[in-house]
Amino acid sequence: MKFKSTRDTSVNPTLVSAAYAIKTGLAPDGGLYIPESVPALTGADFDALIPMTYEERAAKILSLYLTDYTYDELYADACAAYAPEKFGEYAAPLRAMSDGVYSLELWHGPTCAFKDMALQIMPRLLSRALAKTGEKRTAHILVATSGDTGKAALEGYKDVDGVKISVFYPVDGVSMMQKRQMQTTGGNNTYVAAIRGNFDNAQTGVKEIFGSADLAQKADEAGFFFSSANSINWGRLVPQIVYYISAYCDLVKSGDIAFGDRINICVPTGNFGNIFAAYLAYEMGLPVNRFICASNQNDVLTQFMETGVYDRRREFHKTISPSMDILISSNLERLLSVLGGAEVTRDLMAQLKTDGIYQAPTGLTAKVKALFSGYSLNDCETKAEIASVYEKDGYLIDPHTAVATGAVKKYRAQTGDMTKTVTASTASPYKFAPAVAEALGMAEPDDIFDLLDQLAQKTGTSVPAPLAETRTLPVRFNDVYDPDEMPEAVFKA
Repeated sequence: MKFKSTRDTSVNPTLVSAAYAIKTGLAPDGGLYIPESVPALTGADFDALIPMTYEERAAKILSLYLTDYTYDELYADACAAYAPEKFGEYAAPLRAMSDGVYSLELWHGPTCAFKDMALQIMPRLLSRALAKTGEKRTAHILVATSGDTGKAALEGYKDVDGVKISVFYPVDGVSMMQKRQMQTTGGNNTYVAAIRGNFDNAQTGVKEIFGSADLAQKADEAGFFFSSANSINWGRLVPQIVYYISAYCDLVKSGDIAFGDRINICVPTGNFGNIFAAYLAYEMGLPVNRFICASNQNDVLTQFMETGVYDRRREFHKTISPSMDILISSNLERLLSVLGGAEVTRDLMAQLKTDGIYQAPTGLTAKVKALFSGYSLNDCETKAEIASVYEKDGYLIDPHTAVATGAVKKYRAQTGDMTKTVTASTASPYKFAPAVAEALGMAEPDDIFDLLDQLAQKTGTSVPAPLAETRTLPVRFNDVYDPDEMPEAVFKA
């Protein structure tokens, strides 16, 4: 299996190995790496997958894409990444809700967010990639985060040999708990800084560093090179395919569906990586009827799904679901390339960079609308959904998950389609305790940790240990930069 850039329009595209794609993160032309073809899963493959453990499923699915890794390497990495001491009894459990909706809980890892599902195994894949490609320099991982990716990447890459990591987050664009997690992170190879601006400013800054030949040369002279842990890196995206296939296998195994029954999948998304992973699972043979793309008030993706127009010039909103406060959804480029081709993708990305807007061709828009529906919820609707789910199901969810379950309700009301639906539950409600408490009508104390305790007492749930322990950890990182100062911060780290 080889990989190519989403923007490579040549007759014979430049193809690279999985290890090279994971090591470098971004293609030289600024595009993202995608597989030259999508491997197919047969009925016999699903028969084999259904009784497997999560780790065995991960090794099997990853081996179809990462063919320069051995199955034994991938199985060892999966077992280490999803070990019970990190994820509990099962890495990605399904929770049945009302009306044929299932919550795919992806937040049982060490930072209580779905990013752990990829970022516990990705550093292991990168370490092997460095060896496989003969790389002697240090890999300097650059991360722009809207909240969850930052801490998950810091935790995954902490003290990994041959790697250092710098994380940038919008100074006022993450939750109190997300900020606390990042500021108190451990590790001798970690660095964290806030950026004056929003997530898009941080993400653009990282991309500009990747695209600078001068900075690449300066880094090389200093003995390192730049790579990424954001979902623009194939090594970050490919593990996400696993949990959608695994969820389907679990539904068949439990008797909730018969093999071959189609499901809907709803994903709360800002950067489009998580839902694109679900789409790749569909291309591999997962029986999916519809993808529901759930957004908050920053509904640039909802507009695109409805009209084919992508416009990042709109007003930016800070919401109670900050991990989705994004106006430039990087991974949408991968879908455009798969459905529309590299030439169209290259031109649309150029328009987005220069004009801030593009109109996808009619044929491409039709292909997107044939599979995807977009819905959005504002903050008031999100809080009402948190309260509604808790009242009806006795189930506590975070604002991002609420955006997804609320989008499912809007989709069903509009279409009448009651197909059983898997929603991606992307974070522990305790990561966003102020918004969850407000939705439940609780008074908010001044101290975030007092609030966690009160929320636990009210709901009969437990504060996750990784969040509780930040109460006593010392704050290590307080630096704040303007976006144009990010290169300075990187070389200071």
